[in-house]
Amino acid sequence: MSEDLILALQITILGMGLVFLGILIIWVIILALTASTSRRKEVPNPDDDKADDQQNLKAQAAAIAVAAVLAEQSLARVTRFPLPPTALVSAWQLTMRTRQINHEGRPK
Repeated sequence: MSEDLILALQITILGMGLVFLGILIIWVIILALTASTSRRKEVPNPDDDKADDQQNLKAQAAAIAVAAVLAEQSLARVTRFPLPPTALVSAWQLTMRTRQINHEGRPK
């Protein structure tokens, strides 16, 4: 092989290696940042009355919301709008009259 081709392959391999090395370094940095800044969720103590009270309040609020929606739906009646009265002149007649006026001009 020629020296130029060998040099091009070496530069390509070096460049690809640097790109993958950069990706790995960024990946490690992201892992370190997420591990250091993530907040762990605390498991509530089963003996804690606050957690139970809070869940009871949420359940009551959900039940009230559902009852309100059901009541509103039962009160709301779907009414159909009446059809508009039929036109004195149909669309076909209007088109033909307009064509006549444009073709012959307005009557005197």
